[in-house]
Amino acid sequence: MPKETVEALVSGGKATPAPPLGPSLSPLGINVVQVVKEINDKTALFAGMEVPVKIVVDTETKKFTVSVGTPPVTSMIKKEMKKEKLATVGEDKIRKSPGSITLEAVIKIAKSKDSIRGNLASKVKQVLGTCQSGGVLVDEKSPKDVIKEISDGTIKIE
Repeated sequence: MPKETVEALVSGGKATPAPPLGPSLSPLGINVVQVVKEINDKTALFAGMEVPVKIVVDTETKKFTVSVGTPPVTSMIKKEMKKEKLATVGEDKIRKSPGSITLEAVIKIAKSKDSIRGNLASKVKQVLGTCQSGGVLVDEKSPKDVIKEISDGTIKIE
């Protein structure tokens, strides 16, 4: 039973037979519209976020399975902040922060990511690192300062 695997990043609930899915799935001889419908059903909860999907196709029977991962941390941060982009650089070459997110939201994102290893405090620190990269403040403070406060015990993560 030869199997082919196709992995793609799709917009939650809005996948289409256009690239990247159509050109990858069409040569496998399966009904691309059915696959797209199943992906959209399974990713509807992640509307507005990029979601990794994996489609495993049995090339003999033409049966397929769709598995959905969790969206990247940056997409989850953008959704929490209700922003399209994170930090931007203006014409004056100055980086503009997209705003601030709460520590509670950072903890919620860290708990939802199974792909991040370690205890909750280390997961939170990794999400804070992504906030730092995106220019996002956490409770109006620099994410570096929040990481330091977690490390020295000022902020307790349980």
